[in-house]
Amino acid sequence: MVLYTSPFPNSFLSVLHSFSWGLIFPCYWLADRLVGSFVPTTYEKRQRADDPCYFHALCIIITTPIYLALLVASLPFALIGFVLWSPLQSARRPYIYSRLKDKNHANGATLLTEWKAAGSGKSFCFGSANVCLLPDSLARFNNVFNTQARAKEIGRRIRNGASRPQIKIYIDSPTNTSISAASFSSLVSPQAGDNRAVNAGIKRTTSMEYKGDHCGSNNGEENREDKGASGEPHEGEENTCIVRINGEENGHMSDTETDTGNGQARASGPAEPSLEGDAEISKTPNHKQKEGDSGSLDSCSASRESLVKVRVGDGTVDQSTVNNKLLYKASIMKKTSVQKKKHADESFDHEISAFFPANLDFLCLQEVFDKRAAEKLKEQLHHYFEYIVYDVGVYSCHGCCSFKFVNSGLLFASRYPVMDAAYHCYPNGRGMDSLASKGALFLKVQVGSTPQDQRIVGYISCTHLQAIAGDTTVRCEQLDMLQDWLSEFRKSTSSSSTANPEELVAFDVLCGDLNFDNCSSDDKLEQQHSLFTHYKDPCRVGPGEDKPWAIGTLLDPEGLYDEEVCTPDNLQKVLESEEGRKGYLVYPTSKNHSSSQKGRKASLKGNGRRIDYMLYTEEGLYLEWKVEVEEFSFITQLAGLTDHLPVAMRLMVSTGEDDP
Repeated sequence: MVLYTSPFPNSFLSVLHSFSWGLIFPCYWLADRLVGSFVPTTYEKRQRADDPCYFHALCIIITTPIYLALLVASLPFALIGFVLWSPLQSARRPYIYSRLKDKNHANGATLLTEWKAAGSGKSFCFGSANVCLLPDSLARFNNVFNTQARAKEIGRRIRNGASRPQIKIYIDSPTNTSISAASFSSLVSPQAGDNRAVNAGIKRTTSMEYKGDHCGSNNGEENREDKGASGEPHEGEENTCIVRINGEENGHMSDTETDTGNGQARASGPAEPSLEGDAEISKTPNHKQKEGDSGSLDSCSASRESLVKVRVGDGTVDQSTVNNKLLYKASIMKKTSVQKKKHADESFDHEISAFFPANLDFLCLQEVFDKRAAEKLKEQLHHYFEYIVYDVGVYSCHGCCSFKFVNSGLLFASRYPVMDAAYHCYPNGRGMDSLASKGALFLKVQVGSTPQDQRIVGYISCTHLQAIAGDTTVRCEQLDMLQDWLSEFRKSTSSSSTANPEELVAFDVLCGDLNFDNCSSDDKLEQQHSLFTHYKDPCRVGPGEDKPWAIGTLLDPEGLYDEEVCTPDNLQKVLESEEGRKGYLVYPTSKNHSSSQKGRKASLKGNGRRIDYMLYTEEGLYLEWKVEVEEFSFITQLAGLTDHLPVAMRLMVSTGEDDP
């Protein structure tokens, strides 16, 4: 299948489309600004409350007539542009495939070789988020604003969180469970040829902050040369620092001794003398957002109580000669009832994290509706993801029953090469949703190859269902279509036969904003849909019941800018508390109670409305392989930028002792 790298089949249509949109854009921009000036967010209301001179009100009085006059003047040009633009959409392709052009930062081909070296299996990390990048006037109805700036900041936070180095902490005492990770990283065993023994005990990983000359890029050229010269892992492998803690049964740590020969830091005395001085605990209130303290890794303060601070240079740890280019901060958090790494009956780790997981492989985003915002977001994500599929959907009357003003809002980013892609539009959208070409994006990616040169592939599907409450039938019909389209995509893109498989399927993941939760009584039909018999939900016990550690992903828009939750760290702390969740998450509705959040806290069910899903299946995969969830995370790094919590899942594909 040919991947479309441009929206139109030839340059003439592209130029004509650009010309027509140039005629439409002034009218569109003026209308957006005019409407947006009358829809303030709670953040703006608080600012205006402190303005005794009513300066903003005066600005609106002055600018409104100007906007109206310019809008009227631009309407004839917009009409001509629309006449040209609308028929061109019949020739428009359903998506744009973008590949990083800078070969120095491209590492997708290198990642494909990791499967052969992995031996018994490999893990893959998936992320999903609704980022609410609508035109600014529409985004304000969700209490977010400044779409263009938010798009750039969202991309920056995601790629900084995913590209940060990681630290592995090995706790030698089986009874020491006092350390849990603030943000999970891959629990990958030491690389082949690494003779660093791992004692029997508990293995924990923790998030780290990274600041260096090449922060945010895939891999700097200088870094690659240094790694090649020192024998460190090459591009595409994990950038890790291993810390071994010989804890006692009472959970206390010991004095630290540094093993510079193998790059490990060992703790063998009291905890107070940390790797570089005393344990650093921030005394600055987290609600005071300082420069850089916005969830990105440019912050100079730790995400939580920073109990470990290590400086690493050229692959070794040396307190006397520290390389100034790298700054590692291990963020450790206390365990709570929701944030325990494992329940007794749970087979995988789970947490509320202040960062996107390190080594994020695949990212699916929803509500990237604004084209200019999509471009800004793409530019930021390309610092980490080599392959991106964006501007997904159809416009005008092409391909769907009703007129579509905006695309599907879906965006997909990957570190691995995309082999095939397909998009389908839901034809049964209602109300405001019918104006967007909501649908499903299906992708096939190559993640490796076997010693016999068989391709190892994976399937990822991203979707966004009908949003209007009460449209249960519409959503169920869309889920039916989703399953049919997915089956068709698997068949049309498969080049294997049972007798002579040319491809081995490692995983099949479905994610997106499904706009129903698993606890609301109004969503019973969706909860019992056959989709959940084919795909597994790691957060779900059964229809109408979530696991006790699962929390809602829909934030209360009115509280987005409260000091208690306006930063990733603060939001993380609030969501760890049951009372905090009741104040800032949207909860399942009940027919017997008022829809207001206040006054019904005693009747709230579950831990909030979880409408953003990450599902996987074991059907249709290579029979000799086993797929298991390794980690699941609810992420707060986009606090203040969207009204949804991103989610992430890491799958371990186990192949056994020998490769097939």
